Amino acid sequence: MNPVQFYKCLADDTRLRTLLLIAHEGELCVCELTAALNLSQPKISRHLALLRSADLLQDRRQGQWIFYRINPALGDWSKAILQDTLQANRHFIAEDLQNLIQMGERPLRASLCC
Repeated sequence: MNPVQFYKCLADDTRLRTLLLIAHEGELCVCELTAALNLSQPKISRHLALLRSADLLQDRRQGQWIFYRINPALGDWSKAILQDTLQANRHFIAEDLQNLIQMGERPLRASLCC
């Protein structure tokens, strides 16, 4: 990953909060992100597409849901920065996490197996 592209993605408030929420939760779908961030589905989808094209996120389909997770192939330095940022700034996404908890009826995830 190009460090300039990485930091440009993190420079946007919505993309940073999205990445930190996904890092915290493991994976999230668009509906969970719209509830957590209190933003429209098109806006969230646009940011997710940018993060996917920058190889920061990967997605997987499960029925009607598409779940997003941090790209496991992301460089160790990038993963460390995301984890350090999350650990040192939980207050930054505290309201978003509360919104996610209050969402109710979140999509169920199928067990990942071989």
